[in-house]
Amino acid sequence: MARQDDEETPLLQRPEQRTARTSPLSWDQFWIILFLQFSDSLVFQTLAPFTPQVNIFPLLGPESDHNRNFVKLIRDIGVTNGDESQVGHYVGILQSSYYTAQALTILHWSQLSDHIGRKPVILTALFAISISMFSFGLSKTFVGLVISRAFCGAFNGSNGVIKSMVMDITDTTNLPKAYGYMPLPWMLGTLVGPLVGGSLSRPVDRFPEIFGRPKLLQIYPYLLPCTVPAIFALVAWLVTYSRFKECGNESVSTRTPFWELIKGWLLRQAYAKPFPPPRNALAISEVANSEVPSKPLPLCALLTPKVLTVAASYVTMALFYMAFSSVLPVFYSTPIELGGLSLDPPHIGAILAVSGVAHGVFQLLFYARLHDRFGAGAIHIAGVGSGVPIIILFPVINALARVHGLGWAVWLSVGVQLSLATSLVMCYPCLALFIRAAAPNRASLGATNGIIQLVVAGARIIGPASAASVFSYSMQEGHDTWLVYYYLITIAFLAVGTSLLLPRNPSIWEDRQ
Repeated sequence: MARQDDEETPLLQRPEQRTARTSPLSWDQFWIILFLQFSDSLVFQTLAPFTPQVNIFPLLGPESDHNRNFVKLIRDIGVTNGDESQVGHYVGILQSSYYTAQALTILHWSQLSDHIGRKPVILTALFAISISMFSFGLSKTFVGLVISRAFCGAFNGSNGVIKSMVMDITDTTNLPKAYGYMPLPWMLGTLVGPLVGGSLSRPVDRFPEIFGRPKLLQIYPYLLPCTVPAIFALVAWLVTYSRFKECGNESVSTRTPFWELIKGWLLRQAYAKPFPPPRNALAISEVANSEVPSKPLPLCALLTPKVLTVAASYVTMALFYMAFSSVLPVFYSTPIELGGLSLDPPHIGAILAVSGVAHGVFQLLFYARLHDRFGAGAIHIAGVGSGVPIIILFPVINALARVHGLGWAVWLSVGVQLSLATSLVMCYPCLALFIRAAAPNRASLGATNGIIQLVVAGARIIGPASAASVFSYSMQEGHDTWLVYYYLITIAFLAVGTSLLLPRNPSIWEDRQ
């Protein structure tokens, strides 16, 4: 009988062992991930100052995708032939070329990283970033600019893969701490990038005594600022190649050459037997459990109820956040009599910069503690729930400005609104924990992330465009000025509804696998 008790003891203690604290973060690999994030941020932030009003959208966060434009560059290219009404049209094409190309390929890159490893995909992305930035700086036509951005978007699969890299080197106990550091590279990029782009663009006009002789910089006035992130991407390539080690996917051999991995994956795709689609959730679970845990699963086997639930919650939350981030600076710049605050670009930039830094610092200092106290589910519900008072404060702030002007009541309300937005930003690390828990096995983390990022890409495209359009429509004479707020609150309630489908703690899903 004593022997039987001994045999049962480990089984009884297994749940307790899952909640035990693990070792600290693996900083020898984690610093490389932060370095890669900074490289990605530097590219976007360097391009930001190519506008007539420099960088009025600083630091809305990595998921805001930097809703900026290239108005100054479009005018210099001359594609509009002096017709200012056509500038917005070409700016929109240039903006969407990157995100559209990335949306079409991000799932494939994420799935490929499960088969050949994260490192080859990241190396490809860094090389694409470098080539595209050089090409962007050397482009003299609008078509050249679009091709450069589309090339970068199509081959830059780092957005989803980096999230998988973080999950590879962490577990459920230290992943919240890791995501607390993730805003740091973006904050640093926001500080460095605009300085590079603003100071080095058109260097011959700005510093003729230094750059007046080289004909190259006279012909290509934006080559110099584009060269800085391009060279930095090459440095990141060397760091990744020499220092990063594959981990978390035992099916990938780190000694196999890159092209052999690609060739092997293509051959498996060509000759693999078709995988019959499961008829129901039970069939999906049986397929996933029948596979070897160290092997990536087919895409149809990844569309489990858990993954679809996380995807629905992620896309609704991202749609709301992108729409809010798009409306916020437009609201600030709109005249008070039309429903805004009549702020000029310097004030808007200062408000958003301070807000962005505060969001990042708060996440760094408090997210891990809040997660340990309340759990990812509660933080996520509180975050999307804060969207309702955030939107209600828009007309309240305008009403106070109409009555009292830009006094202390207005600025207090603005501060409350931006403080509530902090809880909204912290939904992203919570959803990362749910993605990890929803993945059918460890070897399919990349593809699972890719599925989520694919649907979120649609929110990144639809959210800003739809919100800005509804805002402009509602501000027109004869229309309901509250129409945009009805639209945003509807999305907020939709995000709250999908968040309630998630468990209180992601570990519940992992325990049931």
